[in-house]
Amino acid sequence: MFYSFKIYEGFHVKIMTAKVNILLILLCSVLFNNPVYAEAEEEQPEKEMSEQAPAEPKGVHQNIQSLKNEVIELNRDLFILEEDLLFSANTQVSVFLSVDSDVLFELDSVQLKLDDTVVSNYLYTEREIKALKRGGVQRLYIGNLTSGEHELTAFFIGKGPSNRDFKRATSKTIEKSDDAKYIELKIVGNSSKEQPDFVVKVWE
Repeated sequence: MFYSFKIYEGFHVKIMTAKVNILLILLCSVLFNNPVYAEAEEEQPEKEMSEQAPAEPKGVHQNIQSLKNEVIELNRDLFILEEDLLFSANTQVSVFLSVDSDVLFELDSVQLKLDDTVVSNYLYTEREIKALKRGGVQRLYIGNLTSGEHELTAFFIGKGPSNRDFKRATSKTIEKSDDAKYIELKIVGNSSKEQPDFVVKVWE
């Protein structure tokens, strides 16, 4: 059963509010834990100020860098928490995409459908394609499904050998249990056919 948008929006607002509140607390801690240097600089003689610019306090720089690291870690933890709240294990389905390095195919876009409903459309940049061919894996979709059988269909559009337009679709019936389901769409090179193979692999 798909979560309603209202439920998703409520969780999303709570997560974003938590991010803002914690970020403000961290910023205040940096400001109040460091002395104010502005007044001291204004009291210095004009001649001395012209001879040498005031150096940035080392402690302030270190605290700012520490704050940045804490915010990055906080954002990661909140992102994981948000996914746990929105996509519980008994309904979660995730779809990933990988591309062989030697495949004779330049991917332009992918459309993903679950039970005749379009759940994802993605248009790729040249930089993203290079990352995929270097071994990167993209999470194309994460959502919720009820237990039982579902039809997964992926449409691939790109350029084949000799720069010809190439379109291909592949489908697979998947069985959703009470555990999270992980599916990989693999674009695999096939030198004998000079065309790519599109494989749907379900990770058990």
